[in-house]
Amino acid sequence: MTETTHKQMAFIDGSRLITEACVQAGAEVFVGYPITPANLLYSYANQRYPAMMAAPDEITTLQWMTGYASLGKLPVTATSFPGYALMIESINMAMMMELPMVIILVQRLGPATGTATNGAQGDLNVVYGTVSGGFQLPTFCISNLQDCWDMSVKAVETALKLRTPVVLLTSKEMVMTQMSFDLEKLKPVSKQAWKLFNNEMPYQSYGAGGDLVPGFLPVTQSEHQVRFTASTHNKEGILQNTTPEALDNTRRLKAKLDLHANDFLEYEYDPQEGSDAIIFSFDVTAQASREAVQRLREENQKVSLLIARTIFPIPSMYHTILSKYKHIIIAEENLDGQYRHLLFGSHHAGHVVGINAIGRMIQPEEIMKEVRKNG
Repeated sequence: MTETTHKQMAFIDGSRLITEACVQAGAEVFVGYPITPANLLYSYANQRYPAMMAAPDEITTLQWMTGYASLGKLPVTATSFPGYALMIESINMAMMMELPMVIILVQRLGPATGTATNGAQGDLNVVYGTVSGGFQLPTFCISNLQDCWDMSVKAVETALKLRTPVVLLTSKEMVMTQMSFDLEKLKPVSKQAWKLFNNEMPYQSYGAGGDLVPGFLPVTQSEHQVRFTASTHNKEGILQNTTPEALDNTRRLKAKLDLHANDFLEYEYDPQEGSDAIIFSFDVTAQASREAVQRLREENQKVSLLIARTIFPIPSMYHTILSKYKHIIIAEENLDGQYRHLLFGSHHAGHVVGINAIGRMIQPEEIMKEVRKNG
């Protein structure tokens, strides 16, 4: 007896999947200012989120988001580089206040306003350096329509679990291009819970236990005093400049990410026994990398594949995997190989090769040519 495979095919774009996944995972409000190529996320938000606020600009967007988060309402926004640049000061504020939110960054061709209708993967350095002082924001990246669903849920989950802003990195092609997709592949989503304070002890706004994440209380409750501040502070949220207690609390912001690093580690690793070469990619270029691997293997060319879904903090697992190979080919759609430099430095070893493009998508043939050269 033949087992019947049921499919529910749809012609859909990534923006709709991201929107639905965020809402089902517990996002309660979308705050945004329209910008290409994030416009579909803005448009769908008005149809799907329990609440949607149209802000007059990107600075106001993040300020309103911190207000919603302080009420215990998880906010989401979507923007591109020009808008993200305006948000940076307020993102720092939200990180220091430990207020959860999701910022969807749809990459487009730069510099400056660049070309709004041309995709790119050029915002890695700005995301890496968003927070002053060397702190990182948990950052996920979407590589296909399935990731639009899964990584959106992971972004909401991580924001709430760690009380932090989270960046969901994508690009124009992933969120605006309509593709055929089997909706049966979407996993059921459970609404993510806030880590609420429920102890009888006096409440400290930034007092954390063994998991290094403070219990949350919204400013709307009246049983405990709640303090949110973006300045260096102690456990109670009182400004103390550079006292040992205040600096320990600041160090905790990094330590909590280090402690929970494996909880938000997401990647795709497809090794092939006997291969000396590995292709490493992320975002829309992962599509070309997957096709290149398939075609190379059909030619009996041995090659492995690593797709990054967790971008920052840079997982040590990537170095562990890449260290096994004599030839490392890193494909990314920007001018100078931003992620390659973040991984290996500006003067990396000769066995690390970059395939880069600007103003166009990288083709599978370009990746295949480099693998053959090293094979």
